[in-house]
Amino acid sequence: MAGSPTAHPRIGVLALQGDFREHIASLTELGADVVPLRRPEEIASLDGVVVPGGESSVMDKLSRAFGVAEPLADAIRGGLPTYGTCAGMIMLSSRIAAGIPGQQTLGVLDTTVRRNAFGSQNDSFEIDIPMPELGEAPVHAVFIRAPVVEEHGPGVEVLGALPDGQVVAVQQGNVIASAFHPEVAGEDRFHRRFLDLVHSA
Repeated sequence: MAGSPTAHPRIGVLALQGDFREHIASLTELGADVVPLRRPEEIASLDGVVVPGGESSVMDKLSRAFGVAEPLADAIRGGLPTYGTCAGMIMLSSRIAAGIPGQQTLGVLDTTVRRNAFGSQNDSFEIDIPMPELGEAPVHAVFIRAPVVEEHGPGVEVLGALPDGQVVAVQQGNVIASAFHPEVAGEDRFHRRFLDLVHSA
């Protein structure tokens, strides 16, 4: 990793589309040195990266148009700590269900993720989900046109699931992903877990 893990790790938030500003604010509050990531040459200086929520198909097209997708996927496979929310979870996944024709992903997480699993923006909802890995108190999860993990490989740890068993938060090595938006709910435990990965990398 070319960045320098210090008390203030340098975190890039993919800033091509979506709610990257909220992630920048959340991570800055936790003491990270946060920068918007838009160009491939910026990746080498990072200690970790966040792929935000937004529109996954648009994010996919822009990340390829800007030349970021391939080097970012290589860096993540090489161990760069990564956290993806909502559309970010789709971007990180190896397989996508109900994607638009030609939609691609970074393919760094051994999951099959269904896009817009809960319907439209009007079907957004909030729920408290027990996640013992993140502490005793349940996680307040905000779902906005959210995906869901339909299948995952043996190396993927389930961090959280809905009462009906649908998986909505996972971790595989250096990659964490959630179908919901902690940065919208003021829930910082996922960002803290991500920064713990950065510090131990």
